[in-house]
Amino acid sequence: MKNRISFLSVVLCAMVISGCVSVQPLPKNNALLEPSAVMKFSDIPVPAGFKSLPDESYSFENGGMRVGVIKYRGKGNADLVVNFYKEQMAMHGWELLNVIEYNDRLMNFEKESESCIINISPRGNSATISISFGPKNAAGTRRSGSVKDKTLK
Repeated sequence: MKNRISFLSVVLCAMVISGCVSVQPLPKNNALLEPSAVMKFSDIPVPAGFKSLPDESYSFENGGMRVGVIKYRGKGNADLVVNFYKEQMAMHGWELLNVIEYNDRLMNFEKESESCIINISPRGNSATISISFGPKNAAGTRRSGSVKDKTLK
C-alpha cells in the first residue's frame, strides 16, 4: 500500500511539474504544407487546401499601396502553418519580426514599405488564417498630438 501511495505521489508531482505543457503530434505522414497555386497577392502565400472566406475578407489596392484583411480556413496543424509562413514569407521577401503564441499564433512580418500580420487560429484539426497587411508608418514621423521628448532640469 505504501509503495502505491509513493508511486502515485511521484506521478502526481510529475504532472504538476509539467504544468500546462502540451505536445501536439505532427500528422502521421509528417507532410509539410505546400503553397497554393492560386494566391490573391503574389507575395503573400496561402497553404494548399485552404479556402478563401470572401464574406470575412476585404482588400484595396491603389497606386502601389494595398490594404486588406484576407481570411482562409482549411485543414492543418497550427504549428505546420506557422512553419509554412516562416519559410514561404522569407522566400517572398518578408522579414519575420516576431511570433506570439498563446492559443492562436500571431506572426508579424515586414518588407520595404509594408507590414503583414498573420493570425492562425486552431480549431481542432483545422485552422483559420487571417492575413492583415498595409503600409508601414514612415520612419521618423510623429502622430499629431504626440508628446515630444522633454529634458527635465
